[in-house]
Amino acid sequence: MEKKVLYSAVQPSGNLTIGNYTGAIRNWVALQDEYECFYAIANMHAITVRQEPAELRRRTVELLALYIACGVDPARCTLYVQSQVPQHAELAWVLNTITYVGEMERMTQFKDKSARHAENINMGLMDYPVLMAADILLYQTDVVPVGIDQRQHLEIARDIAARFNNRYGETFRMPEGYILKAGAKIASLQDPAKKMSKSDENPNASVFLSDDRDTVIRKFKRAVTDSGSEIVASEEKPGVSNLLNIYAAFAGCTVEEAERAFAGKGYGEFKLAVGETVADVLAPIQAEQKRLLSDKAYLNAVLKEGAERAFKAARRTLSKVYRKIGFYQGD
Repeated sequence: MEKKVLYSAVQPSGNLTIGNYTGAIRNWVALQDEYECFYAIANMHAITVRQEPAELRRRTVELLALYIACGVDPARCTLYVQSQVPQHAELAWVLNTITYVGEMERMTQFKDKSARHAENINMGLMDYPVLMAADILLYQTDVVPVGIDQRQHLEIARDIAARFNNRYGETFRMPEGYILKAGAKIASLQDPAKKMSKSDENPNASVFLSDDRDTVIRKFKRAVTDSGSEIVASEEKPGVSNLLNIYAAFAGCTVEEAERAFAGKGYGEFKLAVGETVADVLAPIQAEQKRLLSDKAYLNAVLKEGAERAFKAARRTLSKVYRKIGFYQGD
């Protein structure tokens, strides 16, 4: 039986957090046998915010090595850099012609990023969801892993697909959301009401996949907790609940099992244990990423093969789109 197609992408901008690992990359590893997976390094999306060119190139390769170090297997999925497959930009242009300005202005991410980057409210920032729709629709995607903050983008992709299909005839598959469970609720260590973010200005709020052992443990020691001393998950204890979620995600147990493990223990011992558990998981990933980065020939070969596979699949869809809209393609 033919596998369903799954598409996902991460930008090579900023350091990835442990939330990115448990909420995205680890799920990619688990899904690569069940689906035909296309995993992209979304460097075209990244430039909607100003990037240092040399840093963007470096982070692109580092992210590739990180994916593979985490268990994403180039032999079992299509792993590629978005800008190396020109059909992403070509399909985005076509989809722009059936997408309305009002729809883009209402997008939550556009409003948030416009507020944060008031000096650089560019058309790419507004057009971001159309490029994301092109990313998804280009591969006739059935399933898109989405966190809570990406649901709106998937909905607009579905709206655009339906609009194109209604106007030009059946062309795109209608993608469905795959709601990620594990790690979806990892919050800031300094403000549990906020999601852990790679762009947080507080250096102690986020734990990065690149943090060394001492840094990881230090950040957890400084994590905010709550009044009282009981280590239980509840709405009244957002700090402790967040730490229990993180521990459970990295120790491979349930939150209830974590609560039992720390019953009667103090906050200091608890935070140290969470930090050590996270550091133990990150250490082999960091070592493998470092090894891979020393083998540039291998990484370049992975990207070349991935881009070729993605190009073939993308070209099939784009040719169909061009035929439907009346672009001349020869006999």
